[in-house]
Amino acid sequence: MSTDIAKRNAAEAALALVQPDMILGLGTGSTAAIFVRLLGDRVKAGLNIVGTPTSEATDKLARSLGIRIVSPDELSRIDLTIDGADEFDPALNLIKGGGAALLREKIIAEASDRMVVIADAAKEVHTLGKFPLPVEVNPFASELTRRRIHARLETAGLGAAPSSWRMATPESLLHTDGGHLILDIACGSIPDPVRLAAMLDDVPGVVEHGLFIGYADEVLVGETSGVRRVLPAR
Repeated sequence: MSTDIAKRNAAEAALALVQPDMILGLGTGSTAAIFVRLLGDRVKAGLNIVGTPTSEATDKLARSLGIRIVSPDELSRIDLTIDGADEFDPALNLIKGGGAALLREKIIAEASDRMVVIADAAKEVHTLGKFPLPVEVNPFASELTRRRIHARLETAGLGAAPSSWRMATPESLLHTDGGHLILDIACGSIPDPVRLAAMLDDVPGVVEHGLFIGYADEVLVGETSGVRRVLPAR
């Protein structure tokens, strides 16, 4: 219950950043869904905005609430994206992808003038890696790609990190909205997320990874008593 209150407090603080006529990137996940529902209430009360979603689930939710949706293909930029995170460090590097929407989330975040993350305090860490790092992989030669990923992990000093394909059911692999697979890597600790991100970017077959480096402008940390604003450590 306290976590639910914290998430709602963060979502309400993010809603205060929304101005009329904005183009909003709408994130994916439990905290982002709270924001979308609150935004729907504001739209019903007369707020004029358009949203572009980061997943089919968010698209469906937003439309059900009467939020006007526009395809990102119709846009050249986005004013503000509100999204959650699975972890964030003092530099506001993120791990995202727990909701299997990391590719679309990163596309929308990169096109945004500003990205604000909403999260509860459990997502705040000193060093990324406790949450398994999601990597979105093309199904073609996926096991070969997995071995190439582990070769990069070894170079980065994370060679012993186990990985597993994310499952939709006990018998079937999960496929993202784009038809890709998710490889979850239990790094434990990622001492140099910038270096690891660059290494993963260089692996053919890796469609995207859940290290969001330099995307977040601030994090609104929901707590039961209110919200704490976190800016990148300099």
